Amino acid sequence: MTAQLFDGYYFAHGCGRPYARDAEWQAHFGRIADAIVAELQPQSVLDVGCAIGLLVEALRVRGVEAYGVDVSAYAISQVHPSVRDFCRLGEAAEPFGRRYDLIVCIEVLEHLPPEGAQPAIANFCRHADRVLFSSSPFDYVELTHFNVQPPSYWAKLFAQQGFYRDVDLDAGFLTPWAVCFRRRSDPPAAIIADYERRHWLMLQESRARQQVNLEQRGQLAALAEEIAELRSNNPAAAQAHAEAQALRARLDAIDQSAGGRLLARLQALRAALAPPGSARDHTLDEILRRFVGPKAS
Repeated sequence: MTAQLFDGYYFAHGCGRPYARDAEWQAHFGRIADAIVAELQPQSVLDVGCAIGLLVEALRVRGVEAYGVDVSAYAISQVHPSVRDFCRLGEAAEPFGRRYDLIVCIEVLEHLPPEGAQPAIANFCRHADRVLFSSSPFDYVELTHFNVQPPSYWAKLFAQQGFYRDVDLDAGFLTPWAVCFRRRSDPPAAIIADYERRHWLMLQESRARQQVNLEQRGQLAALAEEIAELRSNNPAAAQAHAEAQALRARLDAIDQSAGGRLLARLQALRAALAPPGSARDHTLDEILRRFVGPKAS
């Protein structure tokens, strides 16, 4: 990985929104930390690709012995002083020096060249028995995404290390494609049975949802027929409906016009300066009544 790519410009422009220790990012990683503690209950965690250490910070606030490692010297320089001693510069495939209850890797390995994926995963599996893993299967546009792959690609690499999906843990709190892989020494029959059990449950759920959707579609079609019949039997109602639709279209056009947008901004400004029901609102109404006439209700 070209570490130089992950500089200040990347963190300002390459993460969807500027990546910084602000309220929004802290809340985001706070929710992830809450879910990790609730679902996995680790005593020690290593965040591989920790960036500026926000997950490390959130986990430590919650009593977890958390550490981070990242390839970006810029990112490590931005780690908050409260967790600076727990985050260091390093590569995903380099030895981590100790074992952890859990390794977390969030949207990192797609940044490695393809030949770097297997060594990194093997390194994870040497240092923990559980790996909470997420790698975007879609984002081909990002300049630093050198190895965007479907989940099956990563599952195969983990399986080569004796790690398999924890089928009973929904890692969707991380990303929709996240997986918690765990070391298993069970015979293949037991692993297959778990996958088949989970597949069966998901298949039944999918079929049930499909049936509900079909029933609701039938109900909506029946209602649409009833409405059409009522309109055909009541020309006045049909005319009123058409006029209401035309009026709505005109109002929408006014709202989208330059004058409509200006009016909306003026209304917002008034609400900010004189909140409805406030003394300022009553004073402004009195002034308007004197000079322009009564306020429309």
